[in-house]
Amino acid sequence: MRLLGYFDAYLGFLSSDPSAPLGQNALDIGCGTGAFAEARAVIHSSGRISLLEPSAAMLTQAQKSLSARGASAEAIPERLEDYRPTSLHDCLLAAHVLEHCADPVSALQHMRALVVPGAPLWLVVSKPHWCNAIIWLQWRHKSYRPEAVEQMLNAAGWDLKAQHSFPTGPPSRTSRGYRAIAV
Repeated sequence: MRLLGYFDAYLGFLSSDPSAPLGQNALDIGCGTGAFAEARAVIHSSGRISLLEPSAAMLTQAQKSLSARGASAEAIPERLEDYRPTSLHDCLLAAHVLEHCADPVSALQHMRALVVPGAPLWLVVSKPHWCNAIIWLQWRHKSYRPEAVEQMLNAAGWDLKAQHSFPTGPPSRTSRGYRAIAV
């Protein structure tokens, strides 16, 4: 992910609006290798971050990435639909999660139930581009146009505040960022 420019893309997205909160009790949903959580740790070193990921190997890699930055995280080896937090979060990160959900609106509604009102969701979603056809061969993921993502967010209790175009590399062709607030 780092060699393809996703860490830098996430860092740029999270830095795009310095007034937008990154929370004191954040959750990275489907954290994978931890690139999104690691980017948050570079910008916002205070507070807690939890990593939600069903793959034990990915959780281990994510924790190593954060540890290299002097940060630690609680590892939660669960799927989004099974996760029931003991306390609500005040920030969510989710990169390339919706594309793998059978019902993305339901997934966004579940995400909404995990946070306090006013909490931000920093969401990265695959967009239609021929590069995603290559990725699809391995992952069989979906891609969404910005209008569809906005409709899904609204239907699930989120208010879209900003969209982010990644400026370079594979992220500029495969992904789009969305920042929404829980209503």
